[in-house]
Amino acid sequence: MATPKPARAGLFDKPAQQPLAERMRPRQLDEVVGQAKWLGPEGFLRQALQAERLPSLILWGPPGVGKTTLARVIAAHSRSRFAALSAVLDGVQQLREVVAAAEHAARNGEHTILFVDEVHRWGKAQQDALLPHVEAGTLILIGATTENPSFSLTSALLSRAVLVTLEALDEATLVGLLQRALREPRGLGPTGVTATDAALQRLAQQADGDARRALNLLETSVEVRLSRLAGDATAVPVLDVEDLEQLPMAHGPRYDRQGDEHFHVISAFIKAVRGSDPDAALYWLARMLAAGEDPRFICRRIVILAAEDVGLADPQALVVANAAAQAHELCGLPESRIAMAQAVTYLACAPKSKAAYLGLAAAMQAVERHGTLPVPAHLRNASSAVGRSLGWGSDYRDPHADGGFNDQSYLPDHLVNTVFYEPTRNGVEARIADRLTTWRGLRRPGSGERDH
Repeated sequence: MATPKPARAGLFDKPAQQPLAERMRPRQLDEVVGQAKWLGPEGFLRQALQAERLPSLILWGPPGVGKTTLARVIAAHSRSRFAALSAVLDGVQQLREVVAAAEHAARNGEHTILFVDEVHRWGKAQQDALLPHVEAGTLILIGATTENPSFSLTSALLSRAVLVTLEALDEATLVGLLQRALREPRGLGPTGVTATDAALQRLAQQADGDARRALNLLETSVEVRLSRLAGDATAVPVLDVEDLEQLPMAHGPRYDRQGDEHFHVISAFIKAVRGSDPDAALYWLARMLAAGEDPRFICRRIVILAAEDVGLADPQALVVANAAAQAHELCGLPESRIAMAQAVTYLACAPKSKAAYLGLAAAMQAVERHGTLPVPAHLRNASSAVGRSLGWGSDYRDPHADGGFNDQSYLPDHLVNTVFYEPTRNGVEARIADRLTTWRGLRRPGSGERDH
């Protein structure tokens, strides 16, 4: 009788199996991937650890780049006590307990590293409670945050720490991490599952720079693959792209409607339209739509772009932009995104001028500089008998009676001949420039003052 083959190891053979992401958490500095700027041979953190002069740190980066892992590895490498708090769950009372233990350890010559996850969730009073203990050297703070520290942390706390900006992991780094997880005994090695390059690439793409998400997706994919092979001990467990098709892996791109990514993406969108790149403009539009950005916000930006950056070089741009905004109100998503795409493409391809925008800015400066200059008498409202008796409107000449133009001034006397609007030679505005050159020449023989 043939000896039966041993059963293939599964993911859930143990009742309390740790998630793969936790099992694969790096334990040494060299196992941390993707942050060579800080951990490479010349990196600041590696140098500080080698010199045994570690300062307090603020680790800033998107989810899944290894902030918690890095804090634990740093503590292990520096042979320091490690204490962890969550700014979501813990407050000043828990901080006091950590400080008391750190003071006791310090008397025995032992350093304490305090890791505060999501430190931006603490208010000013809680952040200030850290300061004396950091300054006294009772503990070394490592704070982790996904929010811009300039806005979410107090300047006092920031001034006492080194800001370490961690980047999202690229696809090649994530593929390497997945290969290691399939290979190592603490990972998925005992399952015997391998994966095609295409499958690993797909998982890395879906993870969007997040190592935790990549490992979670791999763990789920392998478990589904093994469940399909249950009872067939001869089957070779190879994870392929087809195995990933039915998994609920789709997710919105990394985007926070209140945070930096929101402002980075809208900034890129505006600059792509302004820079006349319809392909880039459509890409950033798609990024916002895929992330669930408020479509009214997008429409407002499109209207502003039409007025500010296209302006009178193509007056039709504002009409198209307003039509897209109205289309969204009428149709809603997903149909209204077609109108948005049309408007965005039109604006990106249109000639550009911000002359009207700059002209208004110059006029506002003049108002601020000169105050409320009196309205010239010939421009005043002459609807009352008193006004007419004072000569209001008496010297006004109707341009229609002169064929549509006359050389009278329409500015306060102090600003006669001042130029605010300087048209470009782009698109329709070139014709406007020609008309203005003629009119301004007739209105003032001299070159005139430029109030800028």
